[in-house]
Amino acid sequence: MRNISLLIKPSSSSCNLNCNYCFYNQIASERSVESYGIMHLETAENIIKKALEFANGGICNFAFQGGEPTLAGISFFKKFVSLVSKYNVKASIINYCIQTNGVLIDEEWGIFFKQNNFLVGLSLDGDEKINDYNRVDICGNGSFNSIIRGKKILDKNEVPYNILSVIDNNSAIHIKESYNFFKELGVTYLQFIPCLDPLKTENIEKKALDNEHYSKFLKELFDMWYEDYKKGQIISIRFFENILMNIIGMGAESCDMRGECSIQNVIEADGSVYPCDFYVYDKWKIGDINKDNFQEIIFNSISNDFLKESSSSSEKCAQCKWKSICKGGCKRYWYNNEKHIFCEGISEFLDYSIVRFIEIVKKLKY
Repeated sequence: MRNISLLIKPSSSSCNLNCNYCFYNQIASERSVESYGIMHLETAENIIKKALEFANGGICNFAFQGGEPTLAGISFFKKFVSLVSKYNVKASIINYCIQTNGVLIDEEWGIFFKQNNFLVGLSLDGDEKINDYNRVDICGNGSFNSIIRGKKILDKNEVPYNILSVIDNNSAIHIKESYNFFKELGVTYLQFIPCLDPLKTENIEKKALDNEHYSKFLKELFDMWYEDYKKGQIISIRFFENILMNIIGMGAESCDMRGECSIQNVIEADGSVYPCDFYVYDKWKIGDINKDNFQEIIFNSISNDFLKESSSSSEKCAQCKWKSICKGGCKRYWYNNEKHIFCEGISEFLDYSIVRFIEIVKKLKY
């Protein structure tokens, strides 16, 4: 038995929004093929057969992302789930999750997610003003009302979900409003990810999110989260929970806080496979699910080269007092393998918060 996780892009880079900070738009624009359209069911069937063959009775995680994955249509997902049932002859444990902007979620989607035990990641940056600063459609119209409509359908159907928010310099200064807004919505699972400048940027100046804004954001968020924790009002914030995991020594679940990459098996709509969502570039193609099996994909020379690159770090990072907690951050956070672009912000935050993190750890142990 083995475990395997897949990140599937059934609608490639296609999206019904045109978010100002979308990193995948930038990646797709630099490939020889910008969009591979909607995934054919034959490709989906090959993914399922080969994933379950590799898992051999272990755990198989099917995650869907985009672009916007719901553009593939609910019939695609119904067929996908049906094929998993058909080919899961070794009784592998199946987990489904989907990251969506929520615009297309209707009652049919809500029922489907509930019936098939999907965990939904819903992209929402804050209240209407904050969210619609970046999350707009092709005409520049905000997405807030559509997202909230989708959220209400998830609530009605008791579908588990978390909120994913992208933090740039604008949303960082509004974290108090956003945190309280999410609490008012009844959301208890939050993930905040830093906005990244394009990989091709020739310098390390942070324009989307700089260290000053990021540090201030983390401190303000932590203060509110810690006060709620003391009151017994537990809000799950992925970054903080992974810090706690590394302090305890159990190891973070988030790949950017493990100190080295893993092969994420990102599968584009045409069946091409890549090691990481940040590296879906032609040079990092590690296989084709229509031709190769996962043994060949995960353990080939390009995959090995990708993993080797992720284990390198600068002397500054190696000597940092926070290395055991930060682990050097994501490979995508490094510039020329010499500088973690959020190093100063995270270090300043850990200086500020570490005593309270350790206090929480001590309470967890007893």
